[in-house]
Amino acid sequence: MTQTPTKPNANASQPKRKNTSKLWMILAVLLIIVVAALIFWFFSMKGNYESMVNEKEAQRVELQRELTELMVAHDSIKVQYGALSDSLILKDSIIQANAREIEQLLNYKWEYRKVNKKLELLRNITQGYVHQLDSLYTVNRELTEENEKIRQQYAREQDRTRELTKDKEELIEKVNLAAALKAYNVTAYGVRFTGSGRERETDKANKIERVKVCFTLGENSLVEPGIKTIYIRIIRPDGVVVTQRLESGNTFEFQGQQIEYSSKKEVEYKNKETYVCIFWTKKSDAEPAMEGVYNVTVFAEDYEIGKSSFELK
Repeated sequence: MTQTPTKPNANASQPKRKNTSKLWMILAVLLIIVVAALIFWFFSMKGNYESMVNEKEAQRVELQRELTELMVAHDSIKVQYGALSDSLILKDSIIQANAREIEQLLNYKWEYRKVNKKLELLRNITQGYVHQLDSLYTVNRELTEENEKIRQQYAREQDRTRELTKDKEELIEKVNLAAALKAYNVTAYGVRFTGSGRERETDKANKIERVKVCFTLGENSLVEPGIKTIYIRIIRPDGVVVTQRLESGNTFEFQGQQIEYSSKKEVEYKNKETYVCIFWTKKSDAEPAMEGVYNVTVFAEDYEIGKSSFELK
């Protein structure tokens, strides 16, 4: 018996198509939801990222400001202490090297904690630098004050030494003066000779033939006794020294210099009062004497021991 083939049922396949369409719709909705969630997450993360970037940039700017202020203060300290800071040049180089390293970290990839830690280390180093400078300044000031005290003390000692030397010299001078000859009652006048050869005092310039200088050597036990050379120096009104010789050689040493004298005499001194007269005699063919005042000085043993004067008319 032959069977007739069965035809597919169109109504049976229709529910299957509806289920497939519904499945795709669900998938599409889920995809849209996922995409929307991803978009929301992306914008949310973008906002957080920008916030983090801004916060990190603010931190970088703050750290840069702190670094700049720290180095400005350091340079100011160096200027303030001047040449004294040169003694800490090695430590200054360490500070500069650390500052450059922090600068590089701030300009490129950096970490807040790492930079902040290095900045704190640099701050400690600069503080130590300032403390050392303060110590050096204190020591230098103390040394300067001590040197000033020593200088003042030395100056006072020098002044004291000069005073003692001056006192000593004055004392020596007084002793020397006390031990020097003194000429008292010095008189000087012109003399002419009478026909009988006797002396007569004169003040006439055209008649004078001799100048007579007399004085008394005082008693002095401090003077060494013996032969003493006494010099007289007669100075004309025009300032010229009256001498007995025209040629040079009529000189003696007085206080380190050679000076002219008019006449001299050797006298034996025995520490007693000694009366002395010394003469200057005019040459017979000489011109008449100059009118005016003549000054006479007496010398002995490197001292000026007496003075007088006379006038010719």
